[in-house]
Amino acid sequence: MDLAELDYDLPPELIAQTPVPSRDASRLLVIDRSRGGFEDHGFAELPNLLRPGDCLVVNNSRVIPARVMARDAGGRSVELLFIEPVDRRRWRALMRPGRRGRVGVELMVGEAPASRLRIVSVDADGPRVVERLDGPLDELMEAHGLPPLPPYIRRFAAPTAEDRERYQTVYARSPGSIAAPTAGLHFTPRVLDALRRRGVEIHELTLHVGAGTFRPIKAEKLEDHVLPPERVVVPSSVADAVNRARADGRRVIAVGTTTARALESAAPDGRVRPLDGAARLYVIPGYAFRVVDALLTNFHLPRSSLLVLVAAFAGRELVLKAYGHAVRAGYRFYSYGDATLIQ
Repeated sequence: MDLAELDYDLPPELIAQTPVPSRDASRLLVIDRSRGGFEDHGFAELPNLLRPGDCLVVNNSRVIPARVMARDAGGRSVELLFIEPVDRRRWRALMRPGRRGRVGVELMVGEAPASRLRIVSVDADGPRVVERLDGPLDELMEAHGLPPLPPYIRRFAAPTAEDRERYQTVYARSPGSIAAPTAGLHFTPRVLDALRRRGVEIHELTLHVGAGTFRPIKAEKLEDHVLPPERVVVPSSVADAVNRARADGRRVIAVGTTTARALESAAPDGRVRPLDGAARLYVIPGYAFRVVDALLTNFHLPRSSLLVLVAAFAGRELVLKAYGHAVRAGYRFYSYGDATLIQ
């Protein structure tokens, strides 16, 4: 498939700039693959839309304050986005402007006494390995970092206190993501309790969202794109629960493309196995899903790897037809936007 086949027109005013007042007040477009249709709902209706016995799997990764503003020896501003740990003092980071990130350059963060960073090396594909000279880097991020809002949110350079809470799921536990697993942002304790009363199983895995999630696809052919691996933990208890559900004929519902990638990566032969390592799978149209029966996810950017996975799951024509309906109906798009349930 050509990349241009996953394009669509989106009026800028439909890109959600703020979350809705209540997480579960977002809208939910239910897409039915078997009949090729869709229906408008609210996210709070989700418990009644699922079936007793459904196995719902969520990603409990916590977004870290990965965006850090620093300055070089000349006092010039430098922006760092820490994307992956090497060890406690060293992380890989994206840097802007890159011309100020030569090996050996030292940077300062905060006021006196300022923390000191040094550029250790530069990867072939652009990221720097940055070392903190006076302590662990995760502590520096907690003290000085900002939520890494996507750049299509106009205040991304100055997130609010609300963003620190709302760009995080209510069940976030394991820190490590540099972007939110946004399908989970709609859940509230009220919805989770209603799902359990409905008889829906809820299980947690961890996939730390990495830079590959928002890396643009530059290859014209989807199969020529390289999707970097992401750190993942699928516990044995979750693998067992998913395998039981499949053996019983119950549905496995992935909350988010990250959860879908984690489950499918852990099941190369159709049986989910515990996984503590890397999710390397790149899902493109033509892929036969082995585990996931339904997918809860947000609306995704044109020509993105996330939309590629959704098109592989539901079919390009149906997805673009549903997105066209969502545009006409005024749905809110992207991270702080509304959700879809594809089943």
